[in-house]
Amino acid sequence: MKAWQPGDRHEATDAMIRVDQAGEYGATRIYAGQLAVLGDRHPASRAIHHMAAQEERHRAFFDRMIAERGVRPTLLQPFWNVAGFALGAATAALGPDAAMACTAAVETEIDKHYAEQLAELGDSDPELSEAIADFQAEELEHRDHALAAGAENAFGYPILSGVIRLGCKVAIAAAKRI
Repeated sequence: MKAWQPGDRHEATDAMIRVDQAGEYGATRIYAGQLAVLGDRHPASRAIHHMAAQEERHRAFFDRMIAERGVRPTLLQPFWNVAGFALGAATAALGPDAAMACTAAVETEIDKHYAEQLAELGDSDPELSEAIADFQAEELEHRDHALAAGAENAFGYPILSGVIRLGCKVAIAAAKRI
């Protein structure tokens, strides 16, 4: 087996696994923040619990991939812990429509991110590709649910959505490298 070289497929898939684990972890923290503010009795809580459970399953898969493949996790994990919870809590504090706007914005960017990864992977890593395709479908369900639940009714939706989507793009770029 040849030694790993910068630019090898190994480096690219490691970055994918690292950023995906960080993103799924961040998603679990966003939902934890939303539930901390909305509580279990709010009508939106049942859907948020369901989405959070799916994100937890996604995160567990990437945790396993990190361990099995020896991928270095992001050094930003403590930041995602706080930032994800704060984003979830802040949007929920603005109301359930804003919480759903957060979900719609995040999942829109994750859909694009996963589509790019699937195109880059091709058939080079079937296990990773299959998981990403499965998770992408669930992320789209989350986005569609959030839109149906009133995301676009949130005060300042275009700005709120745009800021959150930009934050996702920055987080993705940072987690690939750091």
